[in-house]
Amino acid sequence: MTSPDTQTKPAPAAGWRFKCGIGLFILAFALWFLIPIAAGMDAPGSRIAALTGAIFIANKVLLITCIAVMGKEGFQQLKAIIGGHAKRLAPVQKVGPVRHTIGLVMFVLPLLTSMLEPYVDQFWPGLRPNLWQAQLLGDAMLVASFFVLGGDFWSKLRALFVRSV
Repeated sequence: MTSPDTQTKPAPAAGWRFKCGIGLFILAFALWFLIPIAAGMDAPGSRIAALTGAIFIANKVLLITCIAVMGKEGFQQLKAIIGGHAKRLAPVQKVGPVRHTIGLVMFVLPLLTSMLEPYVDQFWPGLRPNLWQAQLLGDAMLVASFFVLGGDFWSKLRALFVRSV
């Protein structure tokens, strides 16, 4: 038999308050999609700036309202759900030698090609295709290399910018 001190509280039921809070939470972030829609509709820059400011304020108000509607227990449950999904995205600390080699190639290749681009254009004009898709692929490869290389690489990269005595 368990004592009252060791009993765990059951998770709060997903009632209407929790569902309404989830809706407000989603709405708070979905409002940001109005900005590219306004830009696509050729809205003037002043209106887009005003829309951005209004969405920024509305986002904060909606998030506070979300917490108020859900209550403390509901908000804790939402944090647990989001935190559980975020932990899966964290990079692993140690990676194997093959993954490390692939990650280093993914890291160095975009940097090397971007450094050599001006020289290639100078000595062999027209050799390099000037495609934005290729440049975007290189940028995506550089960002993806951080995740392939794992958390230990993040620590080493961070150590480059930390001055120790």
